[in-house]
Amino acid sequence: MPGFEVLGKEEFLELKHLFDESKILFRHSFDNLRNNIYKVKEFEEAFSKRMRVPHSLGVTSGTSALRIALEALGLSNNDEVITQSFTFVATVEAIIESRCIPVITEIDKTLNMCPYDLEKKITKKTKAIIAVHMLGVPANLEKIKKIAEKYNIPLIEDTAWGCGGYYQDIPLGTYGDIGTYSFDFAKTITTGEGGMVVFKDKKLYEKAAAWHDHGHENNPKFPRWEDSRASSGFNYRMNEMQGAVGLAQLKKLDFVVNEQRKNAEIIKNSIIDLPIKMREIPANSFETCDALVFFVESNQKAIICRDELIKVGLGTKILPEAITWHFAGTWNHMPSLMKRNGKELKNAFPESIDLLNKSVSIPISINMIDNFDKKIKQALSIALL
Repeated sequence: MPGFEVLGKEEFLELKHLFDESKILFRHSFDNLRNNIYKVKEFEEAFSKRMRVPHSLGVTSGTSALRIALEALGLSNNDEVITQSFTFVATVEAIIESRCIPVITEIDKTLNMCPYDLEKKITKKTKAIIAVHMLGVPANLEKIKKIAEKYNIPLIEDTAWGCGGYYQDIPLGTYGDIGTYSFDFAKTITTGEGGMVVFKDKKLYEKAAAWHDHGHENNPKFPRWEDSRASSGFNYRMNEMQGAVGLAQLKKLDFVVNEQRKNAEIIKNSIIDLPIKMREIPANSFETCDALVFFVESNQKAIICRDELIKVGLGTKILPEAITWHFAGTWNHMPSLMKRNGKELKNAFPESIDLLNKSVSIPISINMIDNFDKKIKQALSIALL
């Protein structure tokens, strides 16, 4: 969660350039006033280059990125979209806001979508799959993509936690058909709020770009107030200040991920001899190490681990204390989720809750506390007696 940790003069200078030379905070129009400064467009182009993908679209949040991705696919009322039981609530909210039915799979020991359960959940109504790279660990994309292609279903990657990671040397978010990213304040890079959607297909990109801008096609043949349009839309535009901050943050992405990986490895090496089992990482993948997750023998032990970590000035992230926002089995406030997955949601995903209850997640940052590895080892040694 260190995007905010590296906020500094570089972001300020990008904003200063915007205010000194342009002062236009809207991403479109005002061409005669903005001195050819388009920060969002520049951020999109830089992001495309970094992720090796042809089309990127800056948006207001990771949640809106998912909503826009689903809209670009042209889904209809009551189409089914499959995602996983362990994710942030926003993934399912985007499905519901798209007038679709959320279908939930179990997770495997990567704590991401279980490919075997995915295939069991596919029906004739399935129109999209959203695989989530939870806490920076890539999903089993090769297996998931083979299943998606077998049934001719588009694959969306929810890369809110995976920005800067790779699977088989392919940037996360670009292995499937569409990728979404979050730049909120706790993500690997941040624009405060904000997100990005990336596309391989130009037509999907153009449809998404228009829809996120009230249907504007930004046709160069017309001024904006007479712009052409083929559909209605909504307002999910990124503004120029977010684009400016994003430009500076993107240049720090590799540093952030490398520091997270380094600190995670230090912690792993210090605790590997304890009675724990590390979360599985898919072969040929490069995780961003947003958190280091391991399994203990019971939920009681997981809670004791959390309590002991707090005593030495550390803590845990999501697991074991905050799964209610990140586990579909607790989302009884979503009628469409309950209708499709069973009224007793708490019993609907037994394999997932068994894994999550035994999981401990240590948040990774750039500026860890002094002697963090020794303090973590000390705390866990007491907890796991």
